[in-house]
Amino acid sequence: MKDHLATRLQGLGTTIFAEMSALAARTHAVNLGQGFPDTDGPVEVIEAAVQALRGGRNQYAPGPGVPELRQAIADHQRRFYGLDVDAETEVLVTTGATEAIAAALLGLVDPGDEVIALEPYYDSYVAGIAMAGGVRRPVTLRAPDFRLDLDELRDAVTPRTRLLLINTPHNPTGTVLTDDELRGIAELAAERDLLVVTDEVYEHLTFDGIAHRPLATYPGMAERTLTVSSGGKTFSFTGWKVGWAVGPAPLVRAVMLTKQFLTFTSGAPLQPAIAHALGFDDAFYRDLSTSLQAKRDRLSAGLREVGFEVFKPHGTYFVSTDIRSLGYDDGVAFCLELPSRCGVVAIPHEVFYDDKAAGRTLVRWAFCKRDEVLDEAVERLRHGLA
Repeated sequence: MKDHLATRLQGLGTTIFAEMSALAARTHAVNLGQGFPDTDGPVEVIEAAVQALRGGRNQYAPGPGVPELRQAIADHQRRFYGLDVDAETEVLVTTGATEAIAAALLGLVDPGDEVIALEPYYDSYVAGIAMAGGVRRPVTLRAPDFRLDLDELRDAVTPRTRLLLINTPHNPTGTVLTDDELRGIAELAAERDLLVVTDEVYEHLTFDGIAHRPLATYPGMAERTLTVSSGGKTFSFTGWKVGWAVGPAPLVRAVMLTKQFLTFTSGAPLQPAIAHALGFDDAFYRDLSTSLQAKRDRLSAGLREVGFEVFKPHGTYFVSTDIRSLGYDDGVAFCLELPSRCGVVAIPHEVFYDDKAAGRTLVRWAFCKRDEVLDEAVERLRHGLA
């Protein structure tokens, strides 16, 4: 049969997360692959959604988002980062952060424009750049410390570079970019007049006293940076798909223009519930970080006992390991074999790289699960890999 897929989408295929989650379901494996919690978020947020459902907020929300959520997002940016944001013109609610990133790329990138992204990268970046007709230029974060080489970043910029796509805290490595790294990015963007899209969905999931700082807070960046985040990771409602883009009005307008022809709007009764959640006191955010840090340490210790080389993440839901310490050298083959051998699912890093060799032996594990689930996964690994 003739392949009718557009050339720019050739090679994308099914996302690795759907593939591995389906494999987990078929094999009844413990799913440490896809990054979603196995418990719901705060009951009062669910109740706020129920009240909105029963209160008749079930028709189309305004295209930019309901007013109270846009205001809550603006208040959040001011409260945590000192950013002065106009809720009317500089905030757009989206169907998750994934739509925000895709709409930003479609709205800001012309065919042939180069987009620099940090690899390993979330797989939707590849698809979004391809759909926009852009050209992907990776800059690799390499094990064991996954730090950004600013010289390599500078060398990647050409006269055709349009946009930097930055992810911090970084999925899948757990790296939180340092002040020096962020300052270097900011100086380069200003010098070369580049737009920047920052994916900051794990902004409140940082550990060891390390704080996330948005790139938009650096000199010269507020006017050229579109900041993307969502309520899914922070409040453990990943299925609600309530995200947002914040930035200067011209950039937000470009994203809105694209978004209106993708989803127009979504999640009308969920938006006021996320607005309520954004107003939680500081203790909620501290407890979230403390809880996840304990889970990180619990899973990391277990993986280390099994025999993996473990790389300590400072943010996100994920811990990465090298499988060579167990005698393996192919992460994709290892992860495909793992469910039947051990009853556990993980994600191979290699699928997030253009530089396949850099990620070939690395595997990502999600620790946003109940402690007993993490312990069961480690026990299965210990038995299956013995």
